[in-house]
Amino acid sequence: MSNEQILEAIKGMTVLELNDLVKAIEEEFGVTAAAPTVVAAGGAAEAAEQTEFDVILTSAGASKINVIKVVREITGLGLKEAKDLVDGAPKPIKEKVAKEEAEAVKAKLEEAGAGVEVK
Repeated sequence: MSNEQILEAIKGMTVLELNDLVKAIEEEFGVTAAAPTVVAAGGAAEAAEQTEFDVILTSAGASKINVIKVVREITGLGLKEAKDLVDGAPKPIKEKVAKEEAEAVKAKLEEAGAGVEVK
């Protein structure tokens, strides 16, 4: 019997007949037709707490000059580099830093009038 013949035979079956066929196959070959689930892997990833954060400058805000000054202070960049970074927003300011440092950088930038996001 070819695969096409088997598929044609299955197409002609009712839902109850298909259910009986699946049960018979499960019993005959010791398998299950249930789809495997990966709950443990997803749960473990969610349980792990994030320890590294990125501070992203989303916008310069109204006082761009103050934001450039704060970016220079935080990053140690020169004036031109800091200006380019602010002009190119959204851009990361600090990457892979501790939560406390990320919050401190965010507070400084928001105080200067910038839009900031911590991821």
